[in-house]
Amino acid sequence: MLRPIAVGVDGSPESLAAADWAAREAQRRLLPLRLVQAWLWQPQDVPIAQDPEVRRHWALRILREAEQNLGGRYPDLPISTEQIAGTAAEVLLTQAERADMLVLGSSGHGTIAGFLLGSVGQQVLAHAAGPVVMVRADKHAAAEAPGDEVVVAIQELGDPANEPLQFAFEAAAARGATLRAVHAWNLPALYGYGAAAGQLASQAGGLAALKEEALSATLAPWREKYPQVHVTQTVDLSFASGAVLQAAERAALVVVGRTKHRPPLGMHVGPVAHAILHHAKAPVAVVPHD
Repeated sequence: MLRPIAVGVDGSPESLAAADWAAREAQRRLLPLRLVQAWLWQPQDVPIAQDPEVRRHWALRILREAEQNLGGRYPDLPISTEQIAGTAAEVLLTQAERADMLVLGSSGHGTIAGFLLGSVGQQVLAHAAGPVVMVRADKHAAAEAPGDEVVVAIQELGDPANEPLQFAFEAAAARGATLRAVHAWNLPALYGYGAAAGQLASQAGGLAALKEEALSATLAPWREKYPQVHVTQTVDLSFASGAVLQAAERAALVVVGRTKHRPPLGMHVGPVAHAILHHAKAPVAVVPHD
């Protein structure tokens, strides 16, 4: 059974843009689309209908309208919807376990109070069992980045970090796009490593050449698995977030990894992912890995 692409819908422009991006991605990957809405009634201090059933049905209308809109534009795409009782974080984390990926608007305070606040997005990103794609959009945005590359950040060479690389290659293959692998590095402190570090820097073209070779070796099994994907690689002497953001200027999608083993109450995704999420214009996929 195919795992769907799930998207959280709350009626905000951000969530609707995320749903549109998710529909295109599902169509590319030949996967079903699942529109999900968290429902937890809470009294408000503003003059709106307070009856839980009235508000639930009003919220459900948003979900149905999103389904009809997407169904009209993507008639061959299987679309299902579900309104689920629970907090946004609970519902979204459960969906992330069951879906091929979870797609969310990058920000927004929707018509259902509190569905996709920043803290919820951070919690989901930090603890989701599967990939989470954040789509940055406003009410005028088309949600589809104009770039033609899938950019993947590779922080540790020699460790293929299977999940982020697999996600990036699959995304590039689905789009017929170039995959750009980016690795940034810093020179070691010579006083801490002794003369051996100086010798290493001067051999075989220096450390940059060794980094290029190590990056090529890391990518080799994925090039073999996805021969249809054109791959380029960037090795840069700089901070990782800066190198990835520079490459992301021409990206349709940016892929970053985060380690799965995080404190249960923490909301951190790592410094590189954090910087990319806050500054990249393209959609960003955060992929957990061991």
